[in-house]
Amino acid sequence: MNIPIIDEVIEQLKVMPQPLQRQVLEFVRSLVKAEVRGTPGQHLLRFAGSIPADDLQLMHEAIKQDCERVDTDEW
Repeated sequence: MNIPIIDEVIEQLKVMPQPLQRQVLEFVRSLVKAEVRGTPGQHLLRFAGSIPADDLQLMHEAIKQDCERVDTDEW
């Protein structure tokens, strides 16, 4: 069964006490006001392929070596 999200939200709201309903309303309002940040991926496509293959290989190796170790003294 595939219930549309808005219908599911409404059903859940119906069984919530009013204070929780108010919290949901405030949260939804904050989401609507939220500013979208960042650069659309479409604008970044011009950079595709701009890193030389040798550099990519070095990055790959560094990640492979360093990401699997835990430095317990770091904190």
